Amino acid sequence: MKTILVLAALVAVLYAKSFTMETRSSGSLRARLIAANLYQKFLEEEHLRRSQVLASGSQPFIDYADDFYLGNVTLGTPPQTTTLVLDTGSSNLWVIDAACKTAACNGEPNSGYTKHKFDTTKSTTFTKESRTFSIQYGSGSCNGYLGTDTVSFAVHKRHLGLTITKQEFGVATHLAEVFGYQPVDGILGLGWPALAVDKVTPPMQNLLSTLDQPLFTVWMDRKLIISNGGNAGLITYGAIDTTNCQSQISYVPLSAETYWQFPIQGFSIGSYSETKKDQVISDTGTSWIGAPNNVVSGVVKQTGAKYDFSNELYTVDCSTMKTQPDLIFTINGVTYNIPSVEYVLDLGLGNGKCALTFFGMNSGGFGPAWILGDTWIRTYCNIYDIGQKRIGFAKANHSGL
Repeated sequence: MKTILVLAALVAVLYAKSFTMETRSSGSLRARLIAANLYQKFLEEEHLRRSQVLASGSQPFIDYADDFYLGNVTLGTPPQTTTLVLDTGSSNLWVIDAACKTAACNGEPNSGYTKHKFDTTKSTTFTKESRTFSIQYGSGSCNGYLGTDTVSFAVHKRHLGLTITKQEFGVATHLAEVFGYQPVDGILGLGWPALAVDKVTPPMQNLLSTLDQPLFTVWMDRKLIISNGGNAGLITYGAIDTTNCQSQISYVPLSAETYWQFPIQGFSIGSYSETKKDQVISDTGTSWIGAPNNVVSGVVKQTGAKYDFSNELYTVDCSTMKTQPDLIFTINGVTYNIPSVEYVLDLGLGNGKCALTFFGMNSGGFGPAWILGDTWIRTYCNIYDIGQKRIGFAKANHSGL
């Protein structure tokens, strides 16, 4: 088998043709900053950045980043290891240039993380291109130049796993300040080619010919307290994860080949319901659920949530973590329930308060109206089927809470 398993914890290679790679959760950025009394400073910088973005006339896609799901990827010869965000909401691979010495590139002193940067001068197989790149995320921008080199996935000890000998990727020479707080060395985009900046071929497209099936499965582990990171789950490249995902899979055709986008037919919680047919995306790079503002208002009313102005999020009593009403989504005629233990999280806010993992979106009629992030993916395995241009959902197995 050429199926590639990306494990949530460091494990041994199980058999000759299966490769494993350590992946983990970064832990909540908000929780770390709140604990270090740095969240207000972070919010002030974010507000300034947002005002500058609005003044420029651009409308970047919303990215409510908090808890990242990470995997080790090596680049160059000899290989240099980087820890990258596994992101279905983007399509480019980029890492940080070793020549960049800013706090954003090195890691903010109070972030508790020193970034692993890519030194192009130490790779005998790196080729620098004349083209530059610039990517605007919801959480900030990065820019630099493009190059090609050997890239390996699912690396474990002497086993190299999957290797692309000439993968084009970005080498960032400038990062927005927000990246300095995030314990990541770059992003591995798992979206469609049309979403890729500068028409770069995404790594997944280069891997397809080596896989048993042109798809990958994401299973995310469940945890009650989001704080310091840890085991994150499992990504299976080239096959459906039959160990961590139940056998019944419901598929929906994609409505666009950019994001992993599809239509939603309805949503309800308690006595509130919304039947407007909207576009939604599945995004491993977003921690929470983004919904139209009127839906968020309905969720707030049904859960009794209160807005925490200092931390800019909705909260409920932690004692209600398991007793709030289910979120109910209708997709392609199938209903999906998300229990409150998945959408109420303990971020260490204190005073018995837990976060409601919703944020409001206003797409202005352009782009998707919803983002189903990790709150959704923890409950349902997501099968990203590139070959048949569809996405599937299967109930996730968990050992318990």
